[in-house]
Amino acid sequence: MTSSPRLGVLVSRIRAEEKLLLAELDRRRVAYTRIDDGDLVFDLREREFPCDTVLERSISYGRTLYTLRALEARGVHCVNPAAVVETCGDKFRTTQALEVAGVPTPRTLIAFTPEAALEAVERLGYPAVLKPVVGSWGRLVSRVNDRDAAEAVLEHLQVLGSWQQHIYYVQEHVRKPGRDIRAFVVGDEPVAAIYRSSAHWITNTARGGQASNCPLTGGVGELALRAARAVGGGILAVDVLETADGELLVNEVNHTMEFRNSIDTTGVDIPGAMIDYLLAQARAAAPAPEAVA
Repeated sequence: MTSSPRLGVLVSRIRAEEKLLLAELDRRRVAYTRIDDGDLVFDLREREFPCDTVLERSISYGRTLYTLRALEARGVHCVNPAAVVETCGDKFRTTQALEVAGVPTPRTLIAFTPEAALEAVERLGYPAVLKPVVGSWGRLVSRVNDRDAAEAVLEHLQVLGSWQQHIYYVQEHVRKPGRDIRAFVVGDEPVAAIYRSSAHWITNTARGGQASNCPLTGGVGELALRAARAVGGGILAVDVLETADGELLVNEVNHTMEFRNSIDTTGVDIPGAMIDYLLAQARAAAPAPEAVA
């Protein structure tokens, strides 16, 4: 027998997704604590925390990672775990995990100087894609079509100052059919997928891509689950590219995904599936009650 789990939801700001998740907890009359990462102070000597399980929904990669590490040191079960967040929040780590697991992904080269990065670009051939190893919503992602463009982008990255901008992640350009696929995986189940279509080569919905339903058949669901397991599993969104000959390649895996545009599009209760998984994880992690003498 276990005691009732003490739930927390880690946020930095309340978006539509967080409103949906909190509303689902309220609808089920599940008690929880909203944890604002901007208010947290951790005494690293302490080992107590008022929650047994925490759902991470902060949009800050750095805050999330350090918070989850502090929570896990206190025995808190985190959804997603810090190791998964650390992998998914870093494109190099994600690609490395996919490659090790044998999950098909675009060819990627890593370099550490502008000169080596230029060599990597030309080894792949033009056009090629330069991405920051840490970033989201398609920001600072550049398609370079020739040497002049590559030299310009690399010069800009070199003077930005952050050490992360000096890790050059160079990826082959996959000619998409005007869309990509985002598949949602909750635990061991692919629950839904959408096409993200755009006239622009970047198809993120945050950049104007239009969502439409994508069947989980044809290998999409199976590939998404393989990718999710490769990075450690949990509640994840897997971005998939289609090549001209129909091959599916996993591009990225997201640990704090947005899903508000995908509920009506797919007809799937995504927040409901997420809360089902969270509560199952919380029940499993809840400590056993103390024996009564």
